[in-house]
Amino acid sequence: MFQRILVANRGEIALRVIRACKEMGIEVVAVYSQADRDAPYLALADRAICIGKASSGDSYLNKPRIIAAAEVADVQAIHPGYGFLSENPDFAEICRLCNFEFIGPPHEAIRQMGLKTEAKAVAAAAEVACVPGSDGPVATNDEALRLARAIGFPVLIKAAAGGGGKGMRVCRDESTLVPSLQNARNEAEAAFKNSSVYLEKFIDRPRHVEVQILADNYGNVVHCWDRDCSLQRRHQKLVEEAPAPTLPLDVRVQLGEAAVRLARAAGYANAGTCEFLVDSDNRFYFIEVNARIQVEHPVTEMVTGMDLIKQQIRIAAGEPLPFTQADVVTRGHSFECRINSEDPENDFRPSPGRITALRVPGGPGVRWDSHIQVGYTIPPHYDSLVGKLIVHGADRSEALARMRRALDELVIEGIKTTIPLHKRIFRHRDFIEGRVDTTWVERVLMPAQKSAAAS
Repeated sequence: MFQRILVANRGEIALRVIRACKEMGIEVVAVYSQADRDAPYLALADRAICIGKASSGDSYLNKPRIIAAAEVADVQAIHPGYGFLSENPDFAEICRLCNFEFIGPPHEAIRQMGLKTEAKAVAAAAEVACVPGSDGPVATNDEALRLARAIGFPVLIKAAAGGGGKGMRVCRDESTLVPSLQNARNEAEAAFKNSSVYLEKFIDRPRHVEVQILADNYGNVVHCWDRDCSLQRRHQKLVEEAPAPTLPLDVRVQLGEAAVRLARAAGYANAGTCEFLVDSDNRFYFIEVNARIQVEHPVTEMVTGMDLIKQQIRIAAGEPLPFTQADVVTRGHSFECRINSEDPENDFRPSPGRITALRVPGGPGVRWDSHIQVGYTIPPHYDSLVGKLIVHGADRSEALARMRRALDELVIEGIKTTIPLHKRIFRHRDFIEGRVDTTWVERVLMPAQKSAAAS
């Protein structure tokens, strides 16, 4: 087992990894930017090293400075968390070339899974259904037009090298295809330095269901069942739950088996997530692999009783999985609300600033994953996530009631947050009955909110 690990990240996930390391008896080194020098979690690390100015390019995305910090601190491994360099194959390769174990997948698998067109080819070889579309990036507008006519409108234009909604456009007819392609390419180039895009058949009002996988270095692969991440705004997740509601058991089993086949075909190791779209007839289609730990991993931990961060570390240290698929069972139901420093009443404008008051909910089945405390100032330079409120109940009904109670208890003052939005979601009949999809927030919730505000 490792003696010392460096956490190449910040905020909530840095604290999450620090806590796991402490429980495993592993020393932990935190890195931080000048904007994060007063972050409370730094005091919990055995050592903290400044790696640059506030901008991500000067700090958390600066590979040489992170490697230099690892060398100075004499660590054996680097945990990238999520975001920043977590899915950067070059960074994973550099870590291992410098004799630091990268706590994540092999760089070859990250590179292959990071290009969605290649990931789809692996999925097809593993007999995992994909959304109909191009076999690779579309090179010309004429090629895109021919393909769109063949698979039928509406079509979805997607960036080949990224996610998070960047470089994504829905095109409902031929007249909008060429300008949409150009806009998507421009956005993809700006976000990922890769303008390649591909086409998929647009599935109207799908659910977004993903499967957590774990794979060791000896060919053992298991899935940890499914999560529903359909509650999204502009392709950014707001609420996640496990297991996916209203999904038949046989479909859940098939999803898990498909994810395992795909992981084996990709030569995958460590933790990852296979993401699928599920249509109204419960047919599912593979869309991508997230080759890292996910923001929403706690809901899987709550229903399986498993610590996924510790499993990541053990796998990276060369340990085999200590269980088989038959041992991975789920109990009860879990929700996670992403609490962001944003103003839902003002088009989700970022709301950095100083925390003047904080009341954290507690009681049975309630978990609060956050790095903030009273007096802490949310910097404007990074992602707006300030905390994750997670609950677990014996069933979905109890978990719903528990989340409503926990949201009412949670108080964060000094900044605007998404707490009021989550309160509306968890009291809406559609969500209570599991009748939501990836377009529901913008199609149903937000128009109703604007109408109520106007009246």
